[in-house]
Amino acid sequence: MGITHVVRGNEYISSSPKYNRLYEAFGWEVPAYVHCPLITDEDHHKLSKRSGHSSYEDLIEQGFLSEAVVNFVALLGWSPDSDREIFSLKELEEVFDYHRIGKSPAVFDYTKLRWMNGEYMKAMDPERFYTMAEPYLRSAVSADLDLKKIAEMVRTRIEVWHDIPDMVSFFDHLEDYDTALYVHKKMKTTRESSLQVLQEVLPVLEAQEDYSNDALFAAIRTFISDHGYKNGYVLWPLRIAVSGRQITPAGATEIMEILGREETLRRIRHSIGLLTA
Repeated sequence: MGITHVVRGNEYISSSPKYNRLYEAFGWEVPAYVHCPLITDEDHHKLSKRSGHSSYEDLIEQGFLSEAVVNFVALLGWSPDSDREIFSLKELEEVFDYHRIGKSPAVFDYTKLRWMNGEYMKAMDPERFYTMAEPYLRSAVSADLDLKKIAEMVRTRIEVWHDIPDMVSFFDHLEDYDTALYVHKKMKTTRESSLQVLQEVLPVLEAQEDYSNDALFAAIRTFISDHGYKNGYVLWPLRIAVSGRQITPAGATEIMEILGREETLRRIRHSIGLLTA
């Protein structure tokens, strides 16, 4: 009949003798059976679209890369002869050996899939990454900013495409934030110290014409040195002032470069107003 191998779930093991009798009755050579373990969710329930589990198409819609999904699924129930986990499709073709398929059910670990997808994104060509990320960037940032630079900021920090909008929305506008963010034990900052730093550094930034990251960082380092401050004592309140966020995809001067001179100064003045209220 020309069929040499049959790959199917291990729930069909019990029916194999019946099929063998049919092959023999027709005079066909009995194929080699490869019975794969079930794939379950983290509660050890069999994956099922009816139960709300994601299909391949759903995962792509959720922001996963096709090659990451293929890589992840290949490792469900199968293990290579090394600790390596990232494989291209061509590499999987070369190293896959069905003899290394396990017998126990494999758990679909969504957290691990996100991690693996993030690793694929880090390794992507920047141009391809930007092309795929651009719709998500534009959904969150309507201001006329350098989206390619923003894309490079997030490329090593996201795991799926849908992480992008929330991560970058502060570039579009400064959202309301709690001034408690200025309090940082490690940086030894308080609301009062942050207000003082922002008031002192504002004239420096008003006099600064070159708003490239390197020039801004040099100016602020000079300010820090002149005042005898620690880096974090100044850079932490600056980052909060221009982003309104505790966690950002880049440092203060990188964010300021993207925002530009006028928007940076506007946000710092606004933040001074919040701290003096």
